Order: sequence, then C-alpha cells, then structure tokens
Amino acid sequence: MRDAAPTTIYLSNYTPFGYVIDGVELTFRLAPSTTRVHSRIRFRPNPDATDRRFFLHGENLTRIATRIDGVDVDVRDVDGGIEADAPDAPFIWEAEVEIDPQANTALEGLYMSNGMYCTQCEAEGFRKITYYPDRPDVMATFDVTIEGPEKVMLSNGNPVDQREGFAKWQDPWPKPAYLFALVAGDLVNHPGTFTTRSGRKVDLNIWVRPGDEDKCAFGMQALKDSMKWDEDVYGREYDLDLFNIVAVDDFNMGAMENKGLNIFNSSCVLASPETSTDANFERIEAIIAHEYFHNWTGNRITCRDWFQLCLKEGLTVYRDQQFTADMRSAPVARISTVLALRGRQFPEDQGPLSHPVRPESFQEINNFYTATVYEKGAEVIGMLKTLVGDAAYAKALDLYFERHDGDAATIEDWLQVFEDATGRDLTQFKRWYSQSGTPRVTVREDYDGDRFTLHLSQTTAPTPGQDEKLPQVIPVAVGLLNPNGDEVMETRILELTEAEQSFTFEGHATRPIPSILRNFSAPVILEQDIDNSRRAFLLAHDTDPFNRWEAGRMLARDSLMATITTGAAPDAAYLEGLGAVLRDNSLDPAYRALMLGQPTQSELAGLLHEAGITPDPDAIHSASEALRDAKAAAFADLLPALYADHQVEVPYAPDAEGAGNRALANAALALISRTDGGALAAAQYDKADNMTLQLAALSCLLDAGAGQDQLAAFEAQWTHDRLVMDKWFSLQIIQAKPEDVAATTTRLTEHPDFDMKNPNRFRAVMGALSMHHAGFHHADGAAYRLLADWLIKLDSLNPQTTARMCNAFQTWKRYDPDRQALIAAQLDRIAAKPDLSRDTHEMITRIRGT
Repeated sequence: MRDAAPTTIYLSNYTPFGYVIDGVELTFRLAPSTTRVHSRIRFRPNPDATDRRFFLHGENLTRIATRIDGVDVDVRDVDGGIEADAPDAPFIWEAEVEIDPQANTALEGLYMSNGMYCTQCEAEGFRKITYYPDRPDVMATFDVTIEGPEKVMLSNGNPVDQREGFAKWQDPWPKPAYLFALVAGDLVNHPGTFTTRSGRKVDLNIWVRPGDEDKCAFGMQALKDSMKWDEDVYGREYDLDLFNIVAVDDFNMGAMENKGLNIFNSSCVLASPETSTDANFERIEAIIAHEYFHNWTGNRITCRDWFQLCLKEGLTVYRDQQFTADMRSAPVARISTVLALRGRQFPEDQGPLSHPVRPESFQEINNFYTATVYEKGAEVIGMLKTLVGDAAYAKALDLYFERHDGDAATIEDWLQVFEDATGRDLTQFKRWYSQSGTPRVTVREDYDGDRFTLHLSQTTAPTPGQDEKLPQVIPVAVGLLNPNGDEVMETRILELTEAEQSFTFEGHATRPIPSILRNFSAPVILEQDIDNSRRAFLLAHDTDPFNRWEAGRMLARDSLMATITTGAAPDAAYLEGLGAVLRDNSLDPAYRALMLGQPTQSELAGLLHEAGITPDPDAIHSASEALRDAKAAAFADLLPALYADHQVEVPYAPDAEGAGNRALANAALALISRTDGGALAAAQYDKADNMTLQLAALSCLLDAGAGQDQLAAFEAQWTHDRLVMDKWFSLQIIQAKPEDVAATTTRLTEHPDFDMKNPNRFRAVMGALSMHHAGFHHADGAAYRLLADWLIKLDSLNPQTTARMCNAFQTWKRYDPDRQALIAAQLDRIAAKPDLSRDTHEMITRIRGT
C-alpha cells in the first residue's frame, strides 16, 4: 500500500550498515500458503559504521520467533521492518517467519508460478522472505536448506546434499541478498558441460517444465558461447562447479543473474524454430549472455547502493552488445542498438521521467530500471572505450577486476580505475553520470583553400531538477570523403569538450564531404544544415555502415516530415537512393532489410514537437502509410526478385546468415502485400515451417485487410503454447486500424486466455496498445481510458508491472490540448486510487508533474 508521504532516498545520505555479516544459514519448509523460513545470521559490529542501529528490513512477514544468541528478544516494528537492541560484540541473530508464496501476485520475494516456487529479490524482494539488511553493500556467504515434497529444489552455489524431500546448497562467494535465489517444483533439466580455459569442468543445466525440453538446445549453446567469449575477450572464467538456468512463466523482468542460479522469464530462454522468430532467437542469445556476464560485472563486483545500478547494468549491457556484434553482424547490431536507444531512451531523456545515468534520489528503486540506466549507461561505457582506446580499456578492466573483486563498488571506483590505468583526468567525463538529458551537437563547415574546418557546438536542454547544463566530453567520430566518393581521411575521434570548438583538416585540394558521428560514437542528437543531395551522396558512398544507414534514415525522415506538414509526395531522391542500396548484392541482407525500415510514428511525433509543431497522430499515420505504398510502387519490379533470391532452402537454423535472408525476404513481402492483396503472404503462410515465416506472413495478411482464416488457424494451432499466443494477442492490435485499436484490445481482454496476472500476457496486450501510436492517441481517448482502467486493476496485484506500463503516458505534453486533457484526466484517476502502490504513485507523480 502507498505510504501517506512516500520517502525520498538520496545518494548523498549514504552511510554503511552498522554490522558485518559473517555467514547466513537459511532453512525453508515449503508450503504453498504457509512456508516457514528460519534464518541464522552471524553479525558483528562494522568498524567503518557510525550508526549502530540494528535495523532489519521486513515486509509481509508473519513473525514466529526472534532470538539473539539463543535468547528470545523483543523487537520493535518500525517503518519498513524491525529494530532491536543488539550487543556491541559479535552475535547470532535467529528469526522464524511465515510467508504466503501462493498469494504473492507482486512476483517479488518468494512466490508461486503455476505450482512452482520461485524467487525474485532484485531490487528489494528479499525483505519479503525474512528479516535482513536488504541492501547491496551487505554481502555474505549463504548456506540454504530446502525441505518439501517438490521433485527439484535449487538454490545458489553448489549442491551439498540432495535427497527426497531435502536439499542443501552452499554458495562460497559473498553476495548481497538481492542475488539470492530459490526454485522448487516439478522440473526437468536439459544438461550440458563446459570446460573452462583452466581445465575445470562445469555442469550446466536449463530447468524447464515437462514438455519444454525441446526448446532448450539454443539457450544451452548460447550459454556456452557466452562463457567462451567472456574468457577470450575479458579474461573472465566461471567460478563455480555448476551453472543452472530456470525458465519461469510468471516473471516481472527478462531474467535475473542470481549467483549460479539464473532465473529467466520463459520468453527469454525457451526457443524452437516452430515457436520462435529469428528476433526471439537473437534476443534470447543476448539475454543469456547478459545474465552470464553479470557473474563478474554485477556479482563478483556488485554495487554499493542502488544509485550505482548503472555500474553493473551499463557495463553488462555494453558487454552483451559487444558479444552480439561478434556473434552476428556488427553494423546491424549497432543500428539495432541505436534504434532501441532512440525509441526508448531519448524520449525518456526529453520528458518528465528524465534522470541522470546515476540518479541522485528515488522513492522506489524499481522505477529506475530504465533505458537511461541500461542503454545510455552502456553508451557511456562505449564512449569511455572510444576515448582511451582498446588496449587501455582492456588494461583498465583487468585492474577493475583485480582491485574490486568481492567489493560493492561505486562509479567513483570505476572511473578511478581508468584514471590510474591511463593517466587521464575523467572529472569532466563523469558528467555523463550526473547530468541528464540528450546533448545536441550542431555542425558548421568552412572550406578555405585546402583547409577544411568543422565547427562543433554542444547544448543540453533543461531537464527536471537540472536547469543548467555544463559541457560534456563527447567523442565525435569523423571521416572525410572526396566528391568522387573515395575516403580521403579515415575515421578520427574529435573530442568535443567545450561549448564550441573548431577542428581543421589540411591538405584537401577539393572540398571534402564529412561523415560525422560514425558508428554513433556518442548518444547525442546531431544537427547539420545539409540538403538531401548530400544525404543521398552519403547513402551511396559512405564507408561507415552506420552513417550510410543514417543517411537513408534522414532522407526518409525528411520525406515524411514534408508529407505531414505540407502534403508533399514521398521524396523521389530517397526512393532512388534506397533502390540502389537494395540492388547492391554485396551488402548484408539484414542490413538492406534495416534500410527498408523507416522512422517510427512516435519518433516523428517527437521531431514535430521539437520543431514547435503539434503532432497530429492521424497525419503521421497517413504519411507513414503513404511512404510504404510509395516503396511498394517504386520497387514493384525489384521486390519479387528480392523475395525469391532470399528464400532459405536449407533446414532452419537461427544463425546470422539465415536470419538476414529471411529478414530481407519478409521486408519485401510486406511491401508486395500492399499491391497483391496478400496473395504471396497467404502462400508463404501455407508452406511456412518456422515461426519467422509464419508470423511474418500472418502480419502481412492482416496489414492487407485479409488473413482472418489464418488468424483463427494460428490460434487453433498454438492455443497450447503460452509464448506463441502472446504473439497472437499482440499482432492483432499492432495491425488494427487506428480507429479499431481500443475495441480490438477490449475484445482481447475478454478472451479466456487473457491473464492480467501474467506479466508477459499483460504486456503483450497493453504494450501493443500503447505502441500503436495512432490508435493509442486516437482523438476519442478510448485507448487512454482503457489502459488506465487496467493499470488501476493491476496495481494492487503487481505494482512493478503497473508502474512500468505508466511509461506509455510519458510523452503526453507533446500533443494538442484536447489529448492532453484526456490523458491528464486518466493520470489523475490513477493517482486517486486509494491504495495506489508506491511504485505507481511515483511514476504518475513524475509524469503528471505534480
């Protein structure tokens, strides 16, 4: 329930806990509604602490007994937990509590998912299991005993004793409570092994419900690839005898890196060609890598407090991005990363939810698992690597692992390692962690004789709580091309550190054409006053894959903006340049598929808002559809050949080559379906032997106004598979006409398989609703009301999922007064819910600006 006055926690108020823990022993006696948890914890005074208050967090616990050194002790209930009088000497604390996993719909702490016991303790879920100092800087070894009738009972570390009704686990590595994990249920394992570079054999398991065994092979290979990559690239070897992954149907997050026992949302580990798309396979590969990489960047070295969340998440996201680039296409991986950054993080940076990569305060830490912390945090790591170079980065990381192994570290510790390893002063660079907002870099050019000069300036708009912005260190990667398209200067890194700086390049007999911000070298908005002929030149000739794609993207953006604001027809120069790219068979098919994409409708709304134009969602939708129709017409002679030439005739494999061919063929199919009424898509649906082809065909059919028979057949075929049915739910909303989106969503919430308690299903429906730009922002406000209705219902059951779905409203002030009034009314209605959770209260308050 919501506190009467939510407490704000500040980074500046950090103090160490008053006691050190030398070991934790936990015993669980499992029962669905009456699980007993006995804790035995060895405390001693912390010599570095000034506050010796003995306070333990605890929520929703029925207290049975509390003892210090074997003697019953009275405890005092206080806000957020209990406190007691403790000796100023080492002592043993014991507590016995009872909890109700079956009633735990919030999916934090110990809960049940379809009869299986499961935990989620990050960020502050352990306090719902037993009394404990539930903070990341309190680290200890854990011995865990589990008693119950379940077939399989797992916890962190290595097994010590396992027999019917009993299991004992020991984790030799000190960890904070947020990394604790327990799973128990009727599970079967898909086994594997990995031999480390030092020759140790590690047993691997993916644990699933019976019937899902055939969906584990890809995940197991991804795990082995991750372990090998981390050894080869970062020198990090796994440190236990066993590594377990468990697939769970009901899970708020994607996955969790608990030491030795990673718990995964089933959508992020289970895969087969029949049920998973190429995009699913790539996502699973990246998430498995991410959670495994946390073993060192998150577990062995954790964060001192939750303000340092970006220390583990930003670094680990950057590492999983490197892994994906190495496993697949580096240019395609980079473009995909930037698309996600611009789609999720840039709007966050520019709206009421803006916050620094390392926030200064929060009320509910669950609300700061954001794109800023993760994706922008990863960009900051990438910039640091760019600035110091590959060799210095590797040297600094080795020093980081050596110096801080076993520590709960801070951003200051991280940057100090780089300063010590490189001799570089990173005081100004640190502003990336403390200053919110997206910098804008403006470019002017001069050419005088053989001297070419770039004038760069940087500004960052005010954000909530930060009116004044200081210049940041921005690495700007630049290359130069001559008028023939030849590269005359390879990529150089310009360090923009002042509000305005100029950089001169000599020895150019003809005026060069600059390629600026190559590989998206910094998370900024680049502003250049250049015409479309320049962009078309870069689209044809730029040697940097990212900037070549960016040139096409900007041409598409300008064409769409002109259509929206003036009614102009789609730009012929853009279509001509895109056609040349599509005909270039030397280019990666996946890259060409990305080239066929265009800016999202939400992105266009943001651009209009920045230009001082109130975005009209209907006009944006019409312009986007018109450009797709123009592509279908312009490439009518090319698309059938593209489709035919990129059919994959060999048995399905989720590798980069096959996925790239299918991506380009399906992109061509989407345009063909606009002119053939879905005939080719219907043929593909009928013969599809994998989900990538089947789902793409169904999508094309619905987009063409057909496909109802196939939609019914798809439901009948896959009604038994929860993850595939998530796709079925989402697709109908995504492909609905704007005026039908709210009604379609309402109809799907009445379907017997809609389950608001399952986060995947709720996100499949309500996430699709919020992402359908024109439908969500339809002038009647029906979608706003519908989403608010469901958020109010869900909040009492699952505050985390509710709060995160509130993000759908974060850009509300972009729109016209009528839409703003409609959204404000829904925000106020949610805020008025009497028992609103702390999670949702904070999000609504920040979004509403109250």
